[in-house]
Amino acid sequence: MNEEKIIRDLSLFCKKNNRKLFISNNIKLAKKYQLDGLYLPSFNKLTSYKNLNLRKRFKFIGSAHNEREIIVKKNQNCEEIFISSIFKTTKNKKFLGICKFNKINLSNQKKIIALGGINKRNFKKINLTNSKGFASISWIKKNRPKNLGRFLK
Repeated sequence: MNEEKIIRDLSLFCKKNNRKLFISNNIKLAKKYQLDGLYLPSFNKLTSYKNLNLRKRFKFIGSAHNEREIIVKKNQNCEEIFISSIFKTTKNKKFLGICKFNKINLSNQKKIIALGGINKRNFKKINLTNSKGFASISWIKKNRPKNLGRFLK
């Protein structure tokens, strides 16, 4: 299936169901299909996302792993920043922990979302953070209902 057709179908689905849709690292497609925003991964260091003639409600979100990357995300006008990894993961042995996460979060006015290593065992520890939310990829993927997220064929 063509990538642009998938994006178009997803965009229509999200609009019908009052959902927001962000695309990663592709401002041209985000503008073309009038998506809600752009996700900027931590490796994206470009700051040329200003003055692009975007919709009023267009939103930038990004991810970061340390304070230097958070500064880059602020310069990119990210309204929300995912900070990872808060807990140890099988792939990444380096993690912030709750204390370092809160220290980083205290010095920011942006919405900070906890990401990385969140699972059933440490889920309740999220309450000890000052985060505005959390995100988990593998835990949710592993425990989601089998028919969720499979509307495109």
